[in-house]
Amino acid sequence: MKADISKTYNPKEAESRRYAWWESQGYFRADATSKLPAFVIVMPPPNVTGSLHMGHMLNDTVQDVIVRRKRMLGFNTLWLPGMDHAGIATQNVVEKELKKEGRTRHDLGREKFVERVWQWKEQYGGIILKQIRRIGASCDWSRERFTFDAGLSRAVREVFVRLYEEGLIYRGKRLINWCPRCHTALSDLEVIHEPADSKLYYIRYPLKGRPNTFIEVATTRPEMKPVDTAGAVKPKVDR
Repeated sequence: MKADISKTYNPKEAESRRYAWWESQGYFRADATSKLPAFVIVMPPPNVTGSLHMGHMLNDTVQDVIVRRKRMLGFNTLWLPGMDHAGIATQNVVEKELKKEGRTRHDLGREKFVERVWQWKEQYGGIILKQIRRIGASCDWSRERFTFDAGLSRAVREVFVRLYEEGLIYRGKRLINWCPRCHTALSDLEVIHEPADSKLYYIRYPLKGRPNTFIEVATTRPEMKPVDTAGAVKPKVDR
C-alpha cells in the first residue's frame, strides 16, 4: 500500500499526534507507590486567562529538560501542571460579559458570580495549557490542579492564618493601587501608567529658632506633605 509522504515536515500534524500518544501511554505519570527516588517540580501556574509567551516558553523548556533528564536517570518524576485563577483578570473578563447583558456582579450576588466565573473557566480557560502541550512539555496531566480548587484554597487560607497567628505577616495601612471600578487593590503589574502634565509645588518649612529661615521642598503631591513630621538635610550643603 502506497503512502504519500509530504515533501516538507509538518510539525503541527506530526508533533500533536506524537504527543497525544505519549500522553495516552502514561509516559509522564508519576507512580505514588514507586520505591524509586522521587523528583518533583511544581510548574509556576500560568494565569487561566493567559496565553503562552516567550517567558513561559523559556521557563517550561528549562523545567522539561531537567524533568526528562531525571526520568532517564531512573527517578520517579512528577512535573505538576496547573493554572492560577488570576482573580482580577478573570473578574474583569466575566464582568465585561455581564456588561453586555446589562448586568453587574452586584446584580448576581457573590455566590452566583463565583458560579459564573467557574462557568467561564470551564468554557474558555486553559488555552495556555493546550499551548504547553504543543511545545511537548512532559507534565503529569492526570494531576493537573487549579488554584481555585477547594483543597488548594483551603491550604492557602490555612497558611495565611498560621503566618498571621505567628506574627510573620500583619495588616497595616499602606499606599495601594486602588481600582475604583473593581473596588479592590491592584498589583503594580496590573496598573496601566499614563504620563500626564502636572504641577510642581514648592513648600517652605520654617526652621525653629531661626526667624525668616526656611527649607524649601518641591513636590507633585502637596496633599502628602501635611503629615510630614521631620526633614533630613545633607550636612555641609550651602543651600
